[in-house]
Amino acid sequence: MNKFKDTKTPDYKKSQSTIVDHIMAFTSGLVIGFLVVFIFYRLLLISIIAGIVFGVVNILLSAQKASKNRLIKLRMQFFDLLEAMSVAMRAGSPILRSLQSAREDLILIYPADSDIITELDIIIGKFNNAVPLSEAFSDFAKRSGLADITSFASIYKAIEGKSSRADEIVKDTQQIISDKMEIEMEIDTMMTAAKSEVNIMLFMPLFILGVIGYAGAGFMDAIYTTSVGRLVSSIGIMVFILSFMLARKFSSVKL
Repeated sequence: MNKFKDTKTPDYKKSQSTIVDHIMAFTSGLVIGFLVVFIFYRLLLISIIAGIVFGVVNILLSAQKASKNRLIKLRMQFFDLLEAMSVAMRAGSPILRSLQSAREDLILIYPADSDIITELDIIIGKFNNAVPLSEAFSDFAKRSGLADITSFASIYKAIEGKSSRADEIVKDTQQIISDKMEIEMEIDTMMTAAKSEVNIMLFMPLFILGVIGYAGAGFMDAIYTTSVGRLVSSIGIMVFILSFMLARKFSSVKL
């Protein structure tokens, strides 16, 4: 555990999605892309091509979502780490001993291969190889890209070996993260209903077009057979794609 191995150092900017995840993402993207374009154009070849394109795009979107979910979990784990460290430091333990004590506590909560346990092994291993803790924290912050870890690493680097208030800094950082997480949870709760409404508003027109197109006794034929109709369909699908992108962007909370 104490020996640091660089090969185990995780890069949180890279997705951990497996081949199975990619296949599932491609398949769902293919089906959705095909149906959307077919509803607007009723052209089989174009719909298949669009489905393949969106399937590939959905692989990237799914990988990004998986990476974000991993960072969300890591942030929560880091919060628990600071809480465990704060308890140990208030009991008089030095920073390294507090990290070791925190690992003993966290291993009871998280699996041995979880990100926070891996990071603790890396940080402790680096220290045992004469690497300052400030550098280990900075490397962790750089690989995670999380603002809370970056702030903690910067503060610790500034006070390393110069202050005896490390326990207070850990406690204050933990409190700040706790406040931010509470606010974000409230925002997410408020946005949940809004997200549902947006999804309904996005896909309801597709449902209506599909129903009218197949049960409207030729009512929509002009859209699929005339140049003006094709133009209207093209404008409609561009508006749909733009609305989807804006809804995705506005409903995303930055970590």
